[in-house]
Amino acid sequence: MNDQIRRLAVFGVALVASLIVATTYWQTWAAAGLADRQDNAIQRVAEFHIERGEIRAGDVVLATNQERQVDGNTLYFRRYPQGGPFAHVVGYSTQVRSRAGLERSLNDYLTGANANLNTVVETALDRLRGGTIQGNDVQLTIVPRAQRIAREALGNRCGAVVALEPRTGRVLVLASSPSYDPNAIEGNFEGAQRAPNAECRPANALYNRATQGLYAPGSTFKILTAAVGLETGTIQANQTFQDPGFCLQYGQRVYNYADQRGPAAYGTVNLTQAIQYSINSVFCTIGQQLGADTLAEESKRFGFYSKPPLETPPNERFASGLYQDGDLFEPDDPGDADPGRFAFGQERLLVTPLQMAMLAAAIANGGMVMEPHLVAEVVSPGGRTVTKTQPRELGRAVSQQTASVVTQGMVAAVSAGTSTAAQLPGIQVAGKTGTAETGQSGVNTTSFIAFAPANDPQVAISVFLESQRGTAGQTAAPIARTVLQALLSGS
Repeated sequence: MNDQIRRLAVFGVALVASLIVATTYWQTWAAAGLADRQDNAIQRVAEFHIERGEIRAGDVVLATNQERQVDGNTLYFRRYPQGGPFAHVVGYSTQVRSRAGLERSLNDYLTGANANLNTVVETALDRLRGGTIQGNDVQLTIVPRAQRIAREALGNRCGAVVALEPRTGRVLVLASSPSYDPNAIEGNFEGAQRAPNAECRPANALYNRATQGLYAPGSTFKILTAAVGLETGTIQANQTFQDPGFCLQYGQRVYNYADQRGPAAYGTVNLTQAIQYSINSVFCTIGQQLGADTLAEESKRFGFYSKPPLETPPNERFASGLYQDGDLFEPDDPGDADPGRFAFGQERLLVTPLQMAMLAAAIANGGMVMEPHLVAEVVSPGGRTVTKTQPRELGRAVSQQTASVVTQGMVAAVSAGTSTAAQLPGIQVAGKTGTAETGQSGVNTTSFIAFAPANDPQVAISVFLESQRGTAGQTAAPIARTVLQALLSGS
């Protein structure tokens, strides 16, 4: 009998211990994770009692609240006064569909749940007074007028525009097309996704092409190839190249792009001319000399092969690099990737518009890569600064001398090369076009990267367009010019 009692006692103690461990786990270590889960319905409903902080860009309110009385309770529901042009940046916060964009990633700030001392004190006082808890306001770096102009310039075309301030990493424009009305998410989620007028298929409007879109960059990638070639000493700034109109890769001829409004073969050229006229054979040769493994490894200095740091949710940002079967891969052996085609932005290379804007900004900033950021500051309900974003260097990609040599080629491309459609009156622009074949006859992915003024860069920009039947000089460069003009005009 004593043995039975002893075994029962041990079993009871084990149950109590298990209960203590489980309770401790769920109330401490797992609590933060549970609160952050998208499917945590209790947490979501509770937060509608909080007057969520506003999201603004300049003086423009992008996200605010609509107060409603429900069963005697005051609840706050989100409204988005500006609608589509800012949808992919701001995202949405709803009852049924939870959150996306900054509404999701900055949820703690917007609901006053962050651990900053000012917020903790003000939230505690709200609770003691029995008043409504107020979240913090978020001020963005986006320039509203330029954002709208970028969205209008994209029109029904599928693609994206990203503009950065090279010296600080401030995101000035982050536009994706097609877009959606975040106010429609709650009542018509399926309808909000549709974009019947979009000039691409599939055309999911909720997809942020600026940070999630993966595109073959084509010749815009030649800027990185040239920079890596110079930085590694593989080529020299004053070196000349022989262009017969093609290079040999695995016994096959890789030709210059046919529609460059110039000769099929340029003969003896220097690096500036190779960039100016976007000569495939020169960059194919540089790629062969570098090797695909070196080019991939050196691209990491610009941010390739990792998700660009930004305040948006991690699942809304993709890394750039060589892809195979949907996954990033790094070439280890010479035969893993075609170095010639890789060097001029084809092969299996896929990039995001944000990453290519970072590339342009790095060259504009003398080779230094800055961390891009969308949040200028977070302000408490009492007007105190909760946090303010300071410029942060991610690292030096190339030397100032290398960046200067590459810039000369980009300036030549805009002044009298493949990028003349980006010219601005009285302002020197440095730019590079990219026209990547898609496998469909006459259908290209077109892109353009640039910065201006070339001698004192204030803006770096990237434009990508899907399913185009023209070249980048005809399609992407004019959009960049329009957005650059809006940002540099200061009005």
